[in-house]
Amino acid sequence: MRAMILAAGRGERMRPLTDDRPKPLLPVGGRALIDWHLEALAAAGVVEVIVNVAWQAEALTDHLGDGRRWGLSIRISDERPRALETGGGILRALPLLGDAPFCVVNGDVWSDFDFRRLPAAPDGDAHLVLVDNPAHHPDGDFTFRNGRVGGDGPRLTFSGIGVYRPRLFVGCEPGAFRLAPLLHAAAVRGGVTATYHGGVWCDVGTPERLRALDAELGQRQRR
Repeated sequence: MRAMILAAGRGERMRPLTDDRPKPLLPVGGRALIDWHLEALAAAGVVEVIVNVAWQAEALTDHLGDGRRWGLSIRISDERPRALETGGGILRALPLLGDAPFCVVNGDVWSDFDFRRLPAAPDGDAHLVLVDNPAHHPDGDFTFRNGRVGGDGPRLTFSGIGVYRPRLFVGCEPGAFRLAPLLHAAAVRGGVTATYHGGVWCDVGTPERLRALDAELGQRQRR
């Protein structure tokens, strides 16, 4: 399975930390945030990763190189002059991702989720990893029951990790657009399944959350 890391955003909420570097290169637990994803994907058997870039693109591409140090082949989807958001970024990268289902990971989350738990092909258009609602997002994103998104189950938060079929993007026009409306529409059709992850997950969306995650990872490494 190919994978994509969404890494093109400006990271406005992380300023001033992201004024001179892209958010995926912010250090946490002794390494760049994106490095954790690359190591986890490689450990799960992924061999090819597409990374989209826009803000501070040169810094990110210089850091990634060809991916060989992680045992990966990394290809770049360049969105300059401006990022195309989650949906538009994936649509732009589809020629690199190919015709088979592919995994996508938000570059601004951290999790101990084992990517080997993901299905090679979703039973429908998409398969999401859902987590408990964090304090800053108490209402969640999707209802979930018996492995499927939708219906009258409890509301959980989308982790930013998922597997998608290219057909999810049929009819989409090039440009900037969000992924969430596509997922909600597919869920209404009964085309979205999910895995619940009860382990560690963090939306690294503010400097405060970054510091808290850095402290937690530091404690883990000292145990």
